Amino acid sequence: MQPTENPTMLARLGARHRLLIAAGGIAGAVGVATAAAASHGESRNLSVIASICLAHGPALLALGLAGASRLFWWSAILLAGGTVLFAADLAAREWVNHGLFTGAAPLGGMGMIAGWLALVIAALVGARD
Repeated sequence: MQPTENPTMLARLGARHRLLIAAGGIAGAVGVATAAAASHGESRNLSVIASICLAHGPALLALGLAGASRLFWWSAILLAGGTVLFAADLAAREWVNHGLFTGAAPLGGMGMIAGWLALVIAALVGARD
């Protein structure tokens, strides 16, 4: 008897979806690592990085698993890009005492806000492409 092929859900997802799931996993790992590092000292930057990454990691995971339309994709890109820029700027301030560039953290924050608002629009508009 031949075993039937039963691909997992992850194997059936497209590259964009797998990329978002991976980004969510990376954000989660960074969030846990920075939370652990922050617990060993008094670092406001590390605590904020942990909070941001632990909030946005699951959102990226959910969008990777569920979001099908371009609006969902763009909301995820804004969330991921904003999270990376914001966290990277705070990490640079923490470890090299200088931000990435002037306004990097606020720009990342605006990206995250825009991503959440794009998600609202995507949900209200429906699954149109």
